[in-house]
Amino acid sequence: MSTTSSQPTYILALDQGTSSSRAILFDHAGNVVRIAQREFRQYYPHPGHVEHDPYEIWQSQLAVAHEVLTAANVSGTQVRAIGITNQRETTVLWDRKTGEPVGRALVWQDRRTAPLCERLQHDGHGPLFQRKTGLIIDAYFSGTKLRWMLDNYDGARARAERGELAFGTVDSWLIWQLTEGARHVTDVSNAARTLMFNINDFRWDEELLDVLDIPRSLLPDVAPSSGEVARTSARLFGTEIPIAGIAGDQQAATFGQVCLSPGMAKNTYGTGCFILMNAGNKPVASQNRLLTTIGWQIGKDTQYCLEGGVFMGGATIQWLRDGLKIIESAPEAEALARQCDDTEGVVLVPAFAGLGAPHWDAFARGTLVGITRGTGRPHIARAALESIAFQSVDVLQAMEKDAGLPLAELRVDGGASRSDLLMQMQADLLGTPVVRPRVTETTALGAAYLAGLASGYWSDTEEIRQQWQVEQRFEPRLSADERAQRLRRWHRAVARARDWAREDHDDNDQDNDQDNNKESDGKTAARPS
Repeated sequence: MSTTSSQPTYILALDQGTSSSRAILFDHAGNVVRIAQREFRQYYPHPGHVEHDPYEIWQSQLAVAHEVLTAANVSGTQVRAIGITNQRETTVLWDRKTGEPVGRALVWQDRRTAPLCERLQHDGHGPLFQRKTGLIIDAYFSGTKLRWMLDNYDGARARAERGELAFGTVDSWLIWQLTEGARHVTDVSNAARTLMFNINDFRWDEELLDVLDIPRSLLPDVAPSSGEVARTSARLFGTEIPIAGIAGDQQAATFGQVCLSPGMAKNTYGTGCFILMNAGNKPVASQNRLLTTIGWQIGKDTQYCLEGGVFMGGATIQWLRDGLKIIESAPEAEALARQCDDTEGVVLVPAFAGLGAPHWDAFARGTLVGITRGTGRPHIARAALESIAFQSVDVLQAMEKDAGLPLAELRVDGGASRSDLLMQMQADLLGTPVVRPRVTETTALGAAYLAGLASGYWSDTEEIRQQWQVEQRFEPRLSADERAQRLRRWHRAVARARDWAREDHDDNDQDNDQDNNKESDGKTAARPS
């Protein structure tokens, strides 16, 4: 049912992303009624470090929630339920009594724990973590970020061991704020991204916590992705509203794209690009350095996914704007790229924060190759767009190998999916049709669907399946030979970007070791962070 008395009712999705917070109001047909968005500040204190202010996240998210309700002239009593979707792996640590953050949040892009991850791999822990979590030990995930916080924020470890602190991914932080500290909870899809959660038996794993040296008392309760977990404080919206859906942004987008059957896949072109394929109700161990993760859980039904992440998707276009300053706004990238028909051999590997799947190279760095005197802004802009498609092809080809299934089509969403040029590039380089749905706000829509199913707003997944509609289909145009030639050139460029920063890291380690030897003077060394 979509009405209460004579008033229409809606689902409110809170879509907390890496660069902005958004609120979207959906009606029973799955249409966007109103949307509000607010950007917040990014902090880069050192190379490879990326931070957010947790209060800015919360304040921007609350502001857009009020803004969208006001703009739609909708009261809190007309909101049947709230669904939350969030930037995953971003790590927040706060005081349980005051709600005060211990420090800034460490963003999923942050690479400061790469040395710790290397040590864990060197010590032979990789197979243990992969078997229990489906993940590869990498600075991307929350577990090593939390360890760094405990070891580097003043007094944090002692406070954690006394039970005074709470850890959460952004969904947990928002629910804590929405309930004024009444609930400390996450869902299985977010828990599965921490390196601390066993995806086979759905629990925080004591063995993994011991390896990471993280107290169990820090961790939230874990709930299904669809189901009421809390109610908002009445003070915020004039009434208590059920929080009934939670999912990490990429799992939410997969659900919103209605990839409900094994073998269906989507790519979300956001700050990064994230490709998920529905793998069914049992985890599929990857042989090609992909991730096995929980997609969502509805009741006792759990769907697993294979996943590969590209760190620099839309962020590559932001670099053209903010770094190179060759465009003034993101949409200009396509217009600039269309000024040339080909990059003329120029290839950009945007490994500014390392390379994700299937390479997992924390020491790779951005590389621009093939430049000649004839290279201009249009060639670089076109190479930037192509780099997004190339990285996605690498992930999808690995995914097809793991799943043992050819990809029939790729469903796409996210901001950069609105670029017709990029979507045609993706179809050409992949050799598979790319399908853009009518409603591209699928991340928020997935969270809304999960909340709406739990609250009875939608009856079942079949009703949801009927709502998905195609807006445009992009068919491949390149010949197989031309596609293969371009991919070979891309992989030559990737080889030049690989491992670039390792020598700098090794030199810094040697300098630090010498400094530590001078300072310790025979005393016990401090705990490595």
